[in-house]
Amino acid sequence: MHNELAKPGRKFAFKQILISIIIVLACSVATYFIWGLSFAHSVLAGGAISIIPNFIFAHKAFKYAGARSSEKVLDSFYSGEKLKIVLTAVLFALAFRFLAIEPIAFFSSFCLVVALPLLTPFLFKL
Repeated sequence: MHNELAKPGRKFAFKQILISIIIVLACSVATYFIWGLSFAHSVLAGGAISIIPNFIFAHKAFKYAGARSSEKVLDSFYSGEKLKIVLTAVLFALAFRFLAIEPIAFFSSFCLVVALPLLTPFLFKL
């Protein structure tokens, strides 16, 4: 059961993820019209490799809140971060194995999504 104290953090995290999805989709469409389909696919793949683990982390990390649940909060953040790192590595491996990647588009999109949580408070009022 989700804790009410965790609701603001969970809401903020999911807003940032939604903004990431919108920006990656917009970048992918723009890339399609400028450089073509293979670059657009690479932008989508790079963004997804960052967004999917972030979504799972946010879901796991914001289950608990409050002083009585401090140990659960810490455990959920640590286990969420471990899962995020492992899932990111697995998704990178799968992308390199099964997708034809345009490296600049792929890594630019990945890095953009990684940097977005640092930029969104300045760009958007969440």
